[in-house]
Amino acid sequence: MLRQRGAKLTGRYKEDNYRFNGPGKSTRNTTLRLRVFNGGPKGVLTAKGPATFDGGVKMREETEIDVTDVHAALDMLQQLGFRVGWTYPKQRSMWMLDGVAITLDVLDFGWFVELEGPAEVLPEMARSLGLDPANALRDSYSVMARKHQKAKRPTKSPAVPVVIPPAKAAEG
Repeated sequence: MLRQRGAKLTGRYKEDNYRFNGPGKSTRNTTLRLRVFNGGPKGVLTAKGPATFDGGVKMREETEIDVTDVHAALDMLQQLGFRVGWTYPKQRSMWMLDGVAITLDVLDFGWFVELEGPAEVLPEMARSLGLDPANALRDSYSVMARKHQKAKRPTKSPAVPVVIPPAKAAEG
C-alpha cells in the first residue's frame, strides 16, 4: 500500500532498545533510552518528556543525540548511576509519504505503525492508511515491552547492568 501511494523507503534495520532507570528525579518525568542499530557500534540516545494526547495524536518533547560508540555511552550512563531496567528488540522500516514519516515496527508483542509529522495532518493521513486515530495506543513501546516481559516472567528481578559485546571487525 505504501509503495502504491508513492511512499519512499528510507531505512530498514534491527534496533535494540535499552530503557534506563536513573538516580533521583532525573527519569521520573523523562524516559531515557539508548537505541543500538544493527548490533552497534552506532546508536541514538533519546530523552522523552511526558506525553499529551489530542484527537489520537501523541505529542511529547523528544531530544536525541547520535552516539558513535554505544559501549562507551553505556559505560558513561552506568557511571552516572543509570541502570538498564529492561531491553527490547525491534525490526524497523521507515517510509516517507507527503512529508509524514511512517514507521513500521515489529516487536515481540506486536506489529505497530507510527506516524510523525505536522500534528494537523496526522489524523487524515492515518485514516487514508486505514487506521483510526481514535484507536491510537497511549502506551509507549517501553511500557508495552515491560508489561510483556512481566507477563512472560512474573517474578520480579532487580535491574542488571548490561554489556553489549563489541561488534566484530569486518573481515577483509
